[in-house]
Amino acid sequence: MPMDARDIETMIKAALPDAKVEIRDLAGDGDHYAATVISEAFRGKSRVQQHQIVYQSLKGQMGGVLHALALQTGVPES
Repeated sequence: MPMDARDIETMIKAALPDAKVEIRDLAGDGDHYAATVISEAFRGKSRVQQHQIVYQSLKGQMGGVLHALALQTGVPES
């Protein structure tokens, strides 16, 4: 069963409450999404570390219910 974009956003915001999250369904199939996540929690972290934080927030759904998630991450502009 595909994962709903709102569920992805909810899981990310549960782990990163300050995050600005934008989810886009790339294929219309509920399996291929792109997400932009902006959070102060990413400050000072490498891009890989930022992505790991997001993947951890999804609690193992990547590769299972959620087939693909293209990520863009960053910190808020001052």
